[in-house]
Amino acid sequence: MDGLEAITHIRSRWPQIAVVILTTYNEDDLMLRGLRAGACGYLLKDTDRETLFQAIRTAARGAMLLQPEIMARILAHTPITPQPARDASPQPVPITNIELTEREREVLQAVARGERSKEIAAHLGISLRTVGAHLTSIYTKLQVDSRASAVAIKHGLLPDPK
Repeated sequence: MDGLEAITHIRSRWPQIAVVILTTYNEDDLMLRGLRAGACGYLLKDTDRETLFQAIRTAARGAMLLQPEIMARILAHTPITPQPARDASPQPVPITNIELTEREREVLQAVARGERSKEIAAHLGISLRTVGAHLTSIYTKLQVDSRASAVAIKHGLLPDPK
């Protein structure tokens, strides 16, 4: 059994077990397949010790930690889907099995484009504090603790939180 089969087997039999991939393979296809199989992180063996420990602690909490360069590679493989025209009334918009408000979806889309909180606030005409409140709500609903994890779930690259 290879590593990807092992992840699938572990996650199906013991879904509470967090798996972090630590590998020498720096290949996008393997990375994507591993994350889709249920891994909570993907690190190369030359990763520094603190990043490794942080990824393990994050996975143990049931969240995911991806390095910015890994997230950039994931997003490069994600098709961008045009969004429907906005309604005047804020309706919950499903992202996987989680419902976000229209404004939360706008904030998450801005995060996915790489905008910083300050830029999001200016772009949407809201305060920096309001952006922070929306991000906190998004993280809570998606059960994550980082922008990278939220964006990965939005694009369907990671398993839905249960």
